[in-house]
Amino acid sequence: MNDFLTLYRDMLLIRRFEEKSAEMYALAKIAGFLHLYIGQEAVAVGCMHAIRPDDYAIAAYRDHGHCLAKGSDPKKVMAELFGKATGLCKGKGGSMHLIDVERNFMGGYAIVGGHLPLAVGLAFASRYRKEDRVVLCFFGDGAVPSGHTHEAFNLAALWNLPVIFVCENNRYGMGTPVEREMLLYKDIAERAKAHGIEAEQVNGMDVLAVKELVTRVVNRMREDPQPFFIEAATYRFMGHSMSDPAHGHYRTKEEVGEARKQDPLILLKTKILQEGLGTEADFKQLERDVIETVTECVKFADESPFPDPSSLHEDVSVE
Repeated sequence: MNDFLTLYRDMLLIRRFEEKSAEMYALAKIAGFLHLYIGQEAVAVGCMHAIRPDDYAIAAYRDHGHCLAKGSDPKKVMAELFGKATGLCKGKGGSMHLIDVERNFMGGYAIVGGHLPLAVGLAFASRYRKEDRVVLCFFGDGAVPSGHTHEAFNLAALWNLPVIFVCENNRYGMGTPVEREMLLYKDIAERAKAHGIEAEQVNGMDVLAVKELVTRVVNRMREDPQPFFIEAATYRFMGHSMSDPAHGHYRTKEEVGEARKQDPLILLKTKILQEGLGTEADFKQLERDVIETVTECVKFADESPFPDPSSLHEDVSVE
């Protein structure tokens, strides 16, 4: 399988995994909160394909896509969503708190902007140990106004740390007025530049553009550690969470329909077919393989046991 088809396959896995997660939520197999990543797959996949397995990644609460793109076992991810003992966090983390230390995915965090200082800590550790590992820190546009974010920017710039701040600007950060979000969409990169951090914008619906930019930044960062800010202009096709699974009350169906014309899966498939890098038969086979994988994930999660109540106070292993 060539690199283009691998990128497509990884995005397709996230898409079908998320769609099945929504279905399982509707069937009450998944409880609590569930924030879907549908539409934003190109950001996680493009970024993860530009780093090494020993590099770190850390994300906010919309973390399923990042975790899968970093190489976590999809069966364990689904089991965690089900709250089962076979999950990545033994059923104690759930949707918003996935973590896979073995693959250097250092967690999803529900406090908006709260994990950016942790990303700075990981980058500091890398530099302190004289390693050339970099840190990818994913967050939404709604995190930009928070104090945590600007404190993290300041320290990263002051200490010349190898951290890439990836703002997935899907235009609708929760908790702030729409007017403010539209303003952030125009000047969000300038806020990073104000801290002395180089910044660049990229089409977050184009996985190849994302991969190219992150590869360039990472290669330079390994030789000369400096923080970097990327604003990935993207769009989530689903609501903020399963509490508003469709378009919500803050955007129209027409707007979402227009955005779907830039579906990252469609964009990459079109390029692959046009340039003769794959065939319709390849895509049909990928679809079958991914559906089989996701079906096995649900079966594994459904048949797995819930954590024993006696394990409530046990530490969750991060082996």
